[in-house]
Amino acid sequence: MISIIDYKAGNLTSVGRALKHLGVPCVITSDPRIIMSSERVIFPGVGAAGKAMEVIKSQGLDKAIHNVIAQKIPFLGICMGAQIILDKSEENNATCLGIIPGVARKFPDVGIKIPHMGWNDISIERNHPLFKDINPEAQFYFVHSYYPEPGNHENIIATTHYGITFASVIGRGNVIATQFHLEKSGRNGLRILKNFSEWNGEL
Repeated sequence: MISIIDYKAGNLTSVGRALKHLGVPCVITSDPRIIMSSERVIFPGVGAAGKAMEVIKSQGLDKAIHNVIAQKIPFLGICMGAQIILDKSEENNATCLGIIPGVARKFPDVGIKIPHMGWNDISIERNHPLFKDINPEAQFYFVHSYYPEPGNHENIIATTHYGITFASVIGRGNVIATQFHLEKSGRNGLRILKNFSEWNGEL
């Protein structure tokens, strides 16, 4: 069973529908006990980092997430989930979960439209099981004004160019996160979700 973390925001039902379309059992929950006993965990989302962290801490989800990581349970972050796993975010000057060292940065004013919204390709920097059978020219759907900037380059799995080149997939150990929305990225997004449902958290 995959737990989709409910933090009162985000595309929870869309992710749930995508998994059910794939025939993958899942549950949307904010119960730390259910989350910590899951085979896999997904943190999807949209919203503001500060508000997200307030809800996460008030419901004890921060401790549950850290417990999941410590137990080597496969963990997937989507969009907001790629930012709150860092140390902090420039959005609301929020202190985040600190799972992967780094900061969520706001796009600089370099003549690009913000938020970054639409389809873009990604450049794979490191092989990862989640990208099995994904065409190198595949495009994915983005909607964001902030992007993850890991402190260690080794935690960057893929990059995307939009005004600047930024990390669009980050990960370490049993944790991986995509800045793009898998549930909005058509068959390629579904393929990655399917790969995640089969991933044992090892590289």
